[in-house]
Amino acid sequence: MANSTFPNVFFWIQNLPPLSQWKTSSMSICLFTSGSSQPSINLNIARNNQSPTLSFGVVANFNNLSISLWTSKPLNLSSKSLKLIDEKTISNLLANLIEDILHYGTNNNFPSIKFPKLDSVSNFPEMFNFAFLTLSFLICIYEAPTDLRSGCLNTFKNNLTCCRSRQTSKLLMKLLGSNLEEQWMRSVNLAITNWIVELKASHHILKTPSPLFSYANSSFGLWKVQLYCPVIAMDVVNSNNHSADERLQFSLNYHQLEGVIQFNNKVSINEKWVDVMVNIDNIRCDVIKLVNDTLMNERGVGAAEKHFPSRISLQLIPTMQTHILSVSVSKSSDNPLTEIGIEKSIEASFEPANPYLGLTVSAGETTTTRLKPWKFEESVYGYSANLNWFLHDSMDGKEVFSSKPSKVALFNPKSWFRDRYSSAHRPFTRQGGIIFAGDEYGDRVWWKVDRNAVGKTMEWEIRGWIWLTYWPNKIKTFYNETRRLEFRESLHLNIVA
Repeated sequence: MANSTFPNVFFWIQNLPPLSQWKTSSMSICLFTSGSSQPSINLNIARNNQSPTLSFGVVANFNNLSISLWTSKPLNLSSKSLKLIDEKTISNLLANLIEDILHYGTNNNFPSIKFPKLDSVSNFPEMFNFAFLTLSFLICIYEAPTDLRSGCLNTFKNNLTCCRSRQTSKLLMKLLGSNLEEQWMRSVNLAITNWIVELKASHHILKTPSPLFSYANSSFGLWKVQLYCPVIAMDVVNSNNHSADERLQFSLNYHQLEGVIQFNNKVSINEKWVDVMVNIDNIRCDVIKLVNDTLMNERGVGAAEKHFPSRISLQLIPTMQTHILSVSVSKSSDNPLTEIGIEKSIEASFEPANPYLGLTVSAGETTTTRLKPWKFEESVYGYSANLNWFLHDSMDGKEVFSSKPSKVALFNPKSWFRDRYSSAHRPFTRQGGIIFAGDEYGDRVWWKVDRNAVGKTMEWEIRGWIWLTYWPNKIKTFYNETRRLEFRESLHLNIVA
């Protein structure tokens, strides 16, 4: 039976005996095995007889045959520490793990990795184990032999997505910083995309968590949710009967959704009640390519053929509603302006051979609609606030996420979704994303709370859905689809003056 729990690698490393007690030149710990007599994946540590260094390696063992899958940089041994692996060495090893995870991505131009002193970093052992688990997962996707891949990947995936790992990943991302976090997620999600493509080619179904990674922060009057998900892992909710050719499918698959949701919050304590005010700071969604332009053009149809955000729906829900008295929301965005102009013309002609006067009268009426591509709506359900952004087709006014373009529109070079990332009237940024700020989309949500809540920490749950739609951009195809991502996070607020 396969081992279902990833070992505590940090604990094993910290408790390695001195080199003088080693009976062989290396020691190992099992990372995965499907049975006592079955192939396994091990972590080995080997000493160098020529210099005072150690190296770590991940190997696949088949009876008496070992296949190297990964090797670390040589790590210097300290002569001043009583432990075999001191703080500096373990810090260098963690940097090595992170660098090799980032190298599996397509952008290897990342800043140097530096950490504070480890004694000032809480939960460092958990973060180290999570980094090693992530690297092992990527190694298995790209390097593991076929006999080990299926069981190994499912076991590592289950360990990566468990509650403990998700909490630890938040701490590690905070330690790395936002720039390295983005590179980390693009590298990991590229590997996951490759895995899912492989499974689909062999007609296997992988149920991936949605989103693959998200976290929330509540501090300094700010609520923030960050999320990442490969497009291929999102649920298809709307698709036509046409199929995408292989090159188009490659371009669509090798992108990921990156989202940031930020709210400002403020507590105002009155004599008999408390006001909790939350307003939109920034909603940002981008669809980012996971491979470089060269590969996109060679195997795909270019990075310009990709999904675009077509709807965002958020719910802010007080989880304990005992102290809630009421909730108020601000107005939705204005309805589109409609201009109606009436143009009349009279034409007369006289023909001498005709005894009657030929008189032609025509009246024409033209209607012009100015429609904002994005419409924002707020509503209330119980004590929950619902925030919705809808993208509309400026040609017919229909909501994009739930409709399909006509075949005539698909080939119309003047349709709004043609050249949608370069047109002056585009509803997206040039990169293909969207940014909603509070100065244009809604003022605030306002909860009135019983004063007995003062001094307590209240919890809100944010639930969200993001729809991505694909309509052809530059190429000619009838293929179109819409995918959806769902996420849920908890936010906290201290009710103090």
